[in-house]
Amino acid sequence: MMADNIEHVITYWQLWQKFHSPALAGFEVISHWVPFLLFSVYFGGLADRFDCRRVIQAAQALFMLVSVLWGVLFVTGTLRMWEACVLLVLHGLAGSLWGPGEQLMLHDFVGDEELPSAVRLNATFRSLGVLFGPVVGSALLLGLGPSAGIFANVLFYLPLMLFLFRTRFTGHTRDGGVVQHERVGVLGSLRVLRAIRSNRTLVSMIVLGGLGSFFVGASMQSSMPIFAQDLGSAGTAYGILLFANGAGGVLGGLVLEATGWIRATVGAAVLSTLVYGVSTLLFAVAGSFPIAVLLLVIGGVANLASMSIGQTVVQLLAPPGDRGKVIGVYGVAANGLRFGSGITVGLFGAVVGVHWSLGVSAAALCACTLIVAIPAMRPHVGG
Repeated sequence: MMADNIEHVITYWQLWQKFHSPALAGFEVISHWVPFLLFSVYFGGLADRFDCRRVIQAAQALFMLVSVLWGVLFVTGTLRMWEACVLLVLHGLAGSLWGPGEQLMLHDFVGDEELPSAVRLNATFRSLGVLFGPVVGSALLLGLGPSAGIFANVLFYLPLMLFLFRTRFTGHTRDGGVVQHERVGVLGSLRVLRAIRSNRTLVSMIVLGGLGSFFVGASMQSSMPIFAQDLGSAGTAYGILLFANGAGGVLGGLVLEATGWIRATVGAAVLSTLVYGVSTLLFAVAGSFPIAVLLLVIGGVANLASMSIGQTVVQLLAPPGDRGKVIGVYGVAANGLRFGSGITVGLFGAVVGVHWSLGVSAAALCACTLIVAIPAMRPHVGG
């Protein structure tokens, strides 16, 4: 995740300096999340069917190739906009390919009993990468320059690549080594959707993950400069607000792991999502900078709890042979729908103001969460 975010820092800066294109800046967000929307179920099927070590290594190799190609184009000064768009799409594809295999590996490492802890710790350290990736990326950009910095970024992918050559876990060694041999395709994806629709709890967790992504999602970071300007000195406030937004997830994950206060239950997922929605709503209307920082930290803790619990419940309820595809369905909701926040907060904010759009979106998240909670909290029988 650090390498992922380092690449964003360096490439986004270079693309703006070269093209000064707001449309390209919008495409940067779209290209990152739409592959999750379109291909998560398919890539989950690949994780079900093949050795997850090799699936993840393929994603890592694609990440590294994209960084190298960026570097070559920077050095030669030949970067054109269509080439930038292709590389941005390839980067998004690498991220969506990596996700399902990573989650199957977590389950293979620890099994059902310790899965909540593994998912929470994994989410915590992903948040840590998101938090410090921009810092390291900025240091590489300023210290080495964009060309050398993007080449150096390749090294951050190597530890995971090498580790996967050494571990015996394949993502399928538990559950009797169940591997889904059915060829992956549209029909296979539809079959999985039909198979899980009768499980109210499973569907509710997937919907819950999608609600947070669609209504708030990636909009917090992109709208933070506006809130920083309204709450205080734009430069200083911006940095503090961004740090608080990321630090909540890291600190929350460590505290929850150390204390075990929140268990991986449906009720906990619903409550965490509600807290996330309420804290975001209060942040949107906050007039005090210290209160806004506190609300961001609380929201970060709640968001990490909600997403990690939801992902754990989905994994535990998924049929072993289709676990990757079910995780892919969750990825469509929890990651792919993040593009929707550009509409609910971004475009709507251009009409009514970002404070109003974020507040209304957060209120809608709370209302929809309560609606989803009704079937989610009912005991599931059969299926």
